[in-house]
Amino acid sequence: MGRRINKIKLFVNDNEKSQIVAKDLELELVKYGFKIVNKGFDLAISVGGDGSFLRMVKDTSFNDKVYYIGVNSGTLGFLQEIDIKDTVDFVKRLNSDNYKIEDISIQETKVITEDKVYHFNSLNELVVRKSDFTTLKLPIYVDDEYLETFAGDGILVSTSTGSTAYNMCLNGSIIYNTLSTLSITPIAPVNNKVYKVLNCSVIVPSDKIITFVPEKNFKNMFIQLDGVNTMINNVVKVETKIGKKSLKCLRMNDFHFIKVINNKVLND
Repeated sequence: MGRRINKIKLFVNDNEKSQIVAKDLELELVKYGFKIVNKGFDLAISVGGDGSFLRMVKDTSFNDKVYYIGVNSGTLGFLQEIDIKDTVDFVKRLNSDNYKIEDISIQETKVITEDKVYHFNSLNELVVRKSDFTTLKLPIYVDDEYLETFAGDGILVSTSTGSTAYNMCLNGSIIYNTLSTLSITPIAPVNNKVYKVLNCSVIVPSDKIITFVPEKNFKNMFIQLDGVNTMINNVVKVETKIGKKSLKCLRMNDFHFIKVINNKVLND
């Protein structure tokens, strides 16, 4: 367990259901003496689906000095640990310091163009495609060691946390969320007499840098980070890695990642 939590900020989805849940949650928190604030908070709580959690993390600039947790008023909710029916119990546990903290990796991406350098953080994944969405031909390196020249729709690089998001939809491996790894997963790879590429994920440890070097005629790139899209022209190089900072996620003491997979993926 970490430091004592006193001040809390709520990040709430715009839909009616989330607004109602947030109001009830706020009343419960205040009843136990917690302060609801906009600045200087110890704990950030998102109310909504996974998108709400990702927006909260981005809006707080991936702050490694506060704790994060989510209440799921959306659908699947891999990142939203607390179910609506459990909010009262959650506040009671929070009040009695009955929780633990897990450190979750933050992905750092640098996009180098002919005249500018862009820096991004992401919690789930980076996706790289051609700006016109035609077949991407992209040399890939791991720590300057050539892996392959990918051909296909695009490349996804996910964190362990993001392995249960878009990565899982592409049949990428589910990786235990506290492992500090990146997974390179192909999106619709082309395999024929001309192109020979990997059809599976490649998982690399946290001390490796993954680099993409667009070929001369394919320098205008579509970059997606945690679902947020950016078109960047004249790209010379894209580098992505696990950053030095980590996100501190508050978990209930009975939280177990394997149980989450079973509940969210295999059970109705």
